[in-house]
Amino acid sequence: MELEGHSAAAAANSATGTILEQGTLQPPHGPGGWGRGYGGVSWLCALQLGWWHKAQQVGDHPFEAPKLMSEAGRSVLSASPCLPRGTGDVGTVGSDRAVLTGHSAATSSTHQGRCQRLFTLEQIKKAKLHVEMAVKEKKIFMVQGPYPIIRQLLRARGWVERKAPRTGRQLEQHCSDQNRQRQHTAPGSAGAKQREVLLNPRGGAQPVVESTDPLHYPWLPAEKEEEQCDEDPLCIHRLMSYLARDQLPNFIWTNFIETVDRQLLQEDSVLNHYARVDAFTTKEGLCLSLQNLPWIEKADPNAFFPRCYRLGTRDDREAFIEDFRLTAARSLLKLALEEAGDRPVRTEQIPNSNIREAQPGSPLYPELVEEALEVCKQHLGVLQHEDIDRNTPSPCRTCIDWDNFLRQYYRVAHEGAGLVLTRQQRKQCQNLLQSLAEKLPQLDMEGKLNVWILKPGAESQGRGIICMTRLEEMLQLAWSCTAPSVQVGRWVVQKYVERLMTIFGTKFDIRQWFVVTDWKPLTVWFYQDCYLRFCSRPFSLHHLERARHLCNVSVQKWYKTSPDQDPRVPPDKIWSNMQFQEYLAQVGQADAWHGVLVPGMKAAILNALRSARDRVRFRKGSFELYGADFVVGENLQPWLLEINSCPTMSPSSAVTRQLCANVQRDTLRLVLDRKDNPRCSIGAFELIYKEVGWGDGGHTPLRHPEPLQYPLSPCRQLCPSFCQDV
Repeated sequence: MELEGHSAAAAANSATGTILEQGTLQPPHGPGGWGRGYGGVSWLCALQLGWWHKAQQVGDHPFEAPKLMSEAGRSVLSASPCLPRGTGDVGTVGSDRAVLTGHSAATSSTHQGRCQRLFTLEQIKKAKLHVEMAVKEKKIFMVQGPYPIIRQLLRARGWVERKAPRTGRQLEQHCSDQNRQRQHTAPGSAGAKQREVLLNPRGGAQPVVESTDPLHYPWLPAEKEEEQCDEDPLCIHRLMSYLARDQLPNFIWTNFIETVDRQLLQEDSVLNHYARVDAFTTKEGLCLSLQNLPWIEKADPNAFFPRCYRLGTRDDREAFIEDFRLTAARSLLKLALEEAGDRPVRTEQIPNSNIREAQPGSPLYPELVEEALEVCKQHLGVLQHEDIDRNTPSPCRTCIDWDNFLRQYYRVAHEGAGLVLTRQQRKQCQNLLQSLAEKLPQLDMEGKLNVWILKPGAESQGRGIICMTRLEEMLQLAWSCTAPSVQVGRWVVQKYVERLMTIFGTKFDIRQWFVVTDWKPLTVWFYQDCYLRFCSRPFSLHHLERARHLCNVSVQKWYKTSPDQDPRVPPDKIWSNMQFQEYLAQVGQADAWHGVLVPGMKAAILNALRSARDRVRFRKGSFELYGADFVVGENLQPWLLEINSCPTMSPSSAVTRQLCANVQRDTLRLVLDRKDNPRCSIGAFELIYKEVGWGDGGHTPLRHPEPLQYPLSPCRQLCPSFCQDV
């Protein structure tokens, strides 16, 4: 810092510091000096304006200097060269170090180097008073991650931000290590419980608040969009952030709970995450929780969640193999009926001795259908509990040669081989499928090609997901993968919804938000706005590439729109729920949104939460915003795919820019404004569930979605909405 015309005067008094040859001012008591309290303000301002002798008389009071410098007119404070955030020893709120660095401690990565912003002492005084008021009213917040809307909304409410430390790439590596460690620990296991006892996942000694050692501070690196120049053109907010650098935050909004140092949490701090929500926010956790749902609630997960298995457990793996085989048998009957509808059927039986290997495209003999009929009959007997009084083996453990059966089925389903049905077999197929529909809620949606989707159990954003149709290939892929996050112990396999609703021939899914503000009693708020995500290519079950079947924005952004895509599909691949409702009205389903889809999504969300409730680590004062993903069946039934604990708020289109901003605004209204004013607006949030009598063990809901009544296809006329056989 250059002190024009006053270097001699300053050098004459050692108490003020020493001017080096480079023109840098050194503090009077070494690095970190400049006196006590606010003394640094008066010394520095006096040196800048040439009022050395008068400034000597100021003492430690920060705002006496302007009175003694009136002859110089308006006094200004020029920030010194930026110091790295958190370096050295920092004082209390508003200390002299704040004067030396000003807003530099809060400067984003785009403003590294010298800070040239000038502050008037009046600005400093107002900033200090604002911070003091925020501390008194408990309005100190911390935001970590790409959430500029949250930051702006809180500032508009009079809150002051305490900036989170940044550590860059070393912390990215730390978070990756934490993720790998979490992926190696099964949900609900002893290791997971031990890991989540502390909000700080490092274990061992806790760092001091001002530490910036990247090995000891578990903060995610700041996003580039965290703060832009035009959000704080005068850098006043950065100055206030620096003044509040030692205050514990009263509100924390962050990407992941693992990034929260427990030393920053007060008893009444509001945090936007709960611990151990992986019980329903990971694919593996949701799979396990919903498998246990019938033991907790009178609900069947097969009514809203496609069948799912964890390949890392022996029982689940064997159950999946059996399910795949049974689904192949049912699919063969569907294919046989479909083909029989296009040509006359045989009236005679063909001897067993005539069985032969069929070439692709050639007809297969009725014995293949006979085997499928026998398997399905045995399965129906199991479902009807006819096996209680007799020792009937599982239909998948009979004398059928399943390897040969599946080879023949693949030829029919995927290679174009034909089927030959007798008239008697055709009638048997129809009756048997109708009987199975009464017991299997997913019979209609599962289609006839036996497509399954293989997913890493703890990944997100569509990473590692692949659609497959052959049992041996799925098992081989799961066993052969060596990546830590997708080893066999973490794979889940789920039945693909083959008979789904498309728009303009394109697959889509729905991202639906909801908030949990309490777990004891469970309190759930449903957001009445949502959006649709489209794929980049037309839907086809004969082409299983990701561009046709994964609707995630993080996946579709890598694909250009296919030339054969219907031009009515939006270029940005996003629709609002209002646009979807308009489309439903155009196709004659105007009542489907409020009559079928919304009740179905609410029921699925509540069942998922109730299934995992006992495994979530509850903390009063916390809340969490979730994003549930649904696909829609041909009969307009919503099918839950997964629930995300950190739904993206980064806009990818004009629709999401508006909706993401709205849901953040309304979430703050819900968790902050509503505390002081229960009648305040909470925007598009709707309370859909709150337990009463929880302290007495009661589970009576304040509001609960009515039983679902889905429009059923002809083959499911007798199928109840929820299977009673659980």
